[in-house]
Amino acid sequence: MDITRLNPWNWFSREEEQFRNVPVQRGRPQIYGPLWQLHEDIDRMFESVFRGFGLPSLGVSSLLESENSLFLPHVDIASTDKDYTITVEVPGVDEKDVKLELSHDGTLTIRGEKRQEKKHKGRNFYRVERSYGSFRRILSLPEDADQEKIDAAFNNGVLTITCPRQVMEQTPVKRIDVRKAA
Repeated sequence: MDITRLNPWNWFSREEEQFRNVPVQRGRPQIYGPLWQLHEDIDRMFESVFRGFGLPSLGVSSLLESENSLFLPHVDIASTDKDYTITVEVPGVDEKDVKLELSHDGTLTIRGEKRQEKKHKGRNFYRVERSYGSFRRILSLPEDADQEKIDAAFNNGVLTITCPRQVMEQTPVKRIDVRKAA
């Protein structure tokens, strides 16, 4: 039994690295003093804790998203013995607004933009739950992914990326003799 197959591949390792390395900078003036700074430090602490569990941020900045903010579309990743299937849910996005890039180190970047509908002047909105703006997901492909044969299809707001799996050579187990120390 190959026990390495039980260890799940971390598809989001490079995406997590980027979020960890982005300093949190808020656009509020520093006139609020040390109490406001304590509040911001606690917000940063909670955001990093929730991000570590893969949960969305609960800070004020996530509630006040602007049109140019970054949102994360939902991603499903499945596999069979023959291929990996990555499904990205991007309703309301045109296929021309979605771009895929594959780097030499096996990083697949999915980026795009969900454009906001025409603004309605004179309307008072009581609640807006739809997200608009740019999005980017960064996936680290496993070693057995055949990067030359990746295929992508877009249908009804769902991007489906199929990546065939290559047969990896199994290295035989090498036995090392233990000798008596001199």
